[in-house]
Amino acid sequence: MKVTMMLCDYAQVADGKLTIVGGGWSVTGPLPAPFALALLFEVPWDRANTRHRFRLDLVDQDGHVVFIPTDEGEEPLAIEGEFEAGRPPGGRFEWRLSVNGESDENWRLPFSTRSEEDLTDTV
Repeated sequence: MKVTMMLCDYAQVADGKLTIVGGGWSVTGPLPAPFALALLFEVPWDRANTRHRFRLDLVDQDGHVVFIPTDEGEEPLAIEGEFEAGRPPGGRFEWRLSVNGESDENWRLPFSTRSEEDLTDTV
């Protein structure tokens, strides 16, 4: 599974698309500012229709988990969730990039096409 993570000013998921505004920064402060963490999970075909769990932990420069105060005392700053990616109907294609005749597994961009039945369902 390939995961792309990006710090951004704003992120939203709608209609199967991830919208990112002000993405790609790595320096903030000195005052706290609102931000979003955009995650794009690219699930291989053979791992679709399976529930996947994830956990994000905030750690400091020494690799120690950051704790925050809560009503129950201090707890690690973590985000947990789960997702499941289905296999879309229709055709499956993939763009493959090569540079100077060389390619890489990360230089592939798969996408699916909707079937005609999907179009009549949304109209």
